Formats: sequence, C-alpha cells, structure tokens
Amino acid sequence: MHSTDIAHAPTPEPATGDRRRWFALAIVMTAAFMDLVDVTIVNIAVPSIQRDEGATFSQIQWITAGYALAFAAGLVTGGRLGDIHGRKRVFLVGIGGFTVASALCGLAVNPEMLVASRILQGAMAALMVPQVLSIVHATFPAHERGKVFGLFGAIVGLGAVSGPLLGALLTEGNLFGLEWRPIFLINLPVGVAALFLGSRFITESKAPRALKLDLPGVALVTLALLMLLYPLTRGRELGWPVWGYVSMAGALVVFAALVAYERAKGARDGSPLIELSLFRVKSFAAGIAVQTVFGVGLGVFFLVWTLYMQIGLGWSALRAGLTGVPFSVAVSVAAGMSVQQLVPRFGRKVLQAGALVMAAGVLIYLAEADHYGLGITSWQMALPLVVMGAGMGLIVAPLTDAVLSEVPREHAGSASGLINTVQQMGHALGLGLVSVVFFGVIDERLAPAEVGPAFVDGFTHALGWVAAVLGAIFLLMFALPKRPAQHVEGAAGAEEALVTGEKEPELVP
Repeated sequence: MHSTDIAHAPTPEPATGDRRRWFALAIVMTAAFMDLVDVTIVNIAVPSIQRDEGATFSQIQWITAGYALAFAAGLVTGGRLGDIHGRKRVFLVGIGGFTVASALCGLAVNPEMLVASRILQGAMAALMVPQVLSIVHATFPAHERGKVFGLFGAIVGLGAVSGPLLGALLTEGNLFGLEWRPIFLINLPVGVAALFLGSRFITESKAPRALKLDLPGVALVTLALLMLLYPLTRGRELGWPVWGYVSMAGALVVFAALVAYERAKGARDGSPLIELSLFRVKSFAAGIAVQTVFGVGLGVFFLVWTLYMQIGLGWSALRAGLTGVPFSVAVSVAAGMSVQQLVPRFGRKVLQAGALVMAAGVLIYLAEADHYGLGITSWQMALPLVVMGAGMGLIVAPLTDAVLSEVPREHAGSASGLINTVQQMGHALGLGLVSVVFFGVIDERLAPAEVGPAFVDGFTHALGWVAAVLGAIFLLMFALPKRPAQHVEGAAGAEEALVTGEKEPELVP
C-alpha cells in the first residue's frame, strides 16, 4: 500500500486491550537506548582506540564526527521513509543495519575501516531512531501516551548516565582480550533480539499524507558539511593547505545552492527537506541557532574532556567514566526540575540561567585545571561538573518546546526534525573544531614527559572557547519567547512531533 492509497483513510485509535503493544514499546525503547549509549560509550573508549590502533587524532575525530554527520544528514529522510514505506519496516531495516555496522566496528582491522563502519552505523541510526516515537504514537491510545513519553524521558536519562560507565567497564574489562571492541560487539545480541521480536510484536503504520523524499537536499547538506569538516579535521595535520580554505569557502556556496533548491522544491511540490518559511518565525530561527551553537559546544567539550583525562592525566577509562557520574546525575535532576517546576513559572529566564550556570561551571573547571595541573583529582572536578550538569539540564529539557512554541502546528513535524538535525550537525562541527581549539595549541611531536602539561594547556584553552559559546547562546536566547506556549500535549507533543508532522498515522494490518 502506497501513501497515495491512504491519503483519505480513516484513522483508528490504537486498541487498549492488545498486550503486544508493551512488547513493541520495550523493543523500540531498547533501540533508542542502543543509539543513546552508542554515542556516549565511544567517547570514553577513544583513547584506547587511538593507542591500540595507532589512529591519528584526525581519525579519532572522524570516529565520532562521522557518526554524528551521517545521523544528522539522514534523520529527516529516515522519518519520511517510515511515513511512506511503513515505520515497522524501516525500523527493522535500521536496527538490522545498525547491528551489522556494530559488528563491522567491532571487527575493524584498521582506523579507516572503523571510521567507515561508524559512518554506516550513523546512517542506520538515522533510519531507526525517527521511527521510535512514531511507532509509540501509532501503537498507544492518546490517554496512555503521556505515561509512555515519560518513560522515554527516563530512558534518555539512563542512556546518558550509563553510556560512559558501560564504556569504561567494557574497555577496562578487556573481555576475551578484545580491548575496546566489546563496546560495539555488545550491540549484536541486543540487535538480533530486537530484530526478531520487532518483526513479531510491532504493528505496521504509515502516515496518511506522507511527504516525498528530497534526496538532492540531503546530498547538498552532506556535501556542504563534508567540505567544511574535512579540511577542519585534516588541516592541522597537513599544514593548512590552500585547498582546505577553498573547500571551506566552497561549503558556503553549496549552502547557498541548498537554500535556492529548497525554495524551488517547496514551490514545486511542497515537500522540501527544509521548510524555509519556518525561518520567518523569529523564535524558531533563534532556536535553530541556539541548537546549532549548543551542539558545537558539546561536541568540543566531550571529546576534549575524554582526551584530557585519559591521555593528559593518564587516568584509566573506568576512572574517567566514574568521574563523569556527577555531571550525568546533575543533568537528569535539573532537567526534571526545569520542565516540571521552573519553566512554567519563569519561562525563558530558566534557559538563560542554564547557559550562565553552565558557563560558570566551565570557568570553575578551567580555573581548577589550570591551578592543580596534573595533580587534579576526581573529587576536585566534582564541583564544576555538577554546576555544568545543572546548567545543561536547565537548557536541554525545555529548549525544544521553547523553539516550537510559535511554529504553526501544521509545520511541527518539519520544525522538530530540523531542530534535532541541526543539533547533530553542530555536534559534528564541534568535533571538527577540536583540531583548532585543542590540537591547535599542542605541538605535534611531544616527549612523553611533555604530553601531560600540553594536554592540560589544550584543555584549558578549549574550555575558554566553550565558555564563549555559552555566552553566545545566552544572547541568542533573548529571541526566544518569554513564555513558551502551552500545547495540549506539552513536552510529549514536542517529542512526538520530532518524528512526524502527521498527528494520526494509519495502522496497516
């Protein structure tokens, strides 16, 4: 059945008596958890990969940035493919591909194979992740969705906390002498089980009016980002050649071509990858800028932080993972308070306070890292990490609702997909900028005794940049609405709109 066949089909409410929906929920939540953990688990293992595989620092950046770039470029298209061909079908293709890509990552024989496998893994995640909330929406009746979306939020928090710890335990455990490889291979049994159970328990659904694919738009976005990111990550290694600057300038031309193409496609068939009319909404345009810049800051911080602790300070992966626990806990606690208690009372000021609190935490960390040098302890890091985590929690939970609050409801799906996409793109750009703000101040050839002090200097330099980014975010937030409009479904509605602009998908027997 094609999308044109169901454009005027009636929309049945999902049945409440079918117990299979809870199995379906467990399966899609597991897939979402796999993706969340996979992003954080790799960061903690990066120094081990670099040491064991002899990877260059630009290859290390691409192991993380390649995933983020492929994920970002494919998110909107992944959602559309689910709308057109069926969410269950595309979800199963995505989780099957993600499992195969995880196996290729775990069996990689050199850094080049690992980078390629990570890019494939990101592309498969882009097929899998957008279907999760769409399947939930199609499977559960309206009165149960609030509880289910709350559970989804808990899974997100659990993924953020457990990813670094799981990565540390698997890396340190050196299971069967495989060193870092189990961080990827652990996905195999989980993925196979989800594939088998998903085919049995997930109900198929499609959007009543699925938009067409915009593959040229995806190609232009990907090309522009590659032209920008590749010279950034390789430039230092290659001595900043002229072609790198030409490529980065050319990326702006490609972005301009993308805007022109999207405008023409929107006029032609009403299904562009990027709905340009949304940028006339001031709060949305500012929110997209906030999401992008925030992604850049997080991309820089998390990779540099891991390299600083494990290579600069010489800590084990387990110690680095445990050191990050106060940060993760603070994010989860502050996020809950932000949405439930603070934003309803104080509105936009909560998000701005979050940017300032997070910047304060970064500056405290910078001062402590500079003061204690190589003698710094995990306990001394706890204060700045808790402050940073609290600030981040105040921002991340309510930001999507704030950005969407003035967007016309018929464009909610396009707007939410774009929000997630630009944050991932910002993250990839931040990972690329690590070459400039961190490695750019470290000499290429260091004696063993010089590595620690050089990495401490690089870390403090990068933290200065992160603090500046947070200052820019604080200023951009003045363009957000003072009080986000209260939607009927609240945050759950924003999460739901993330994956589909269609409010009621059709169940397909």
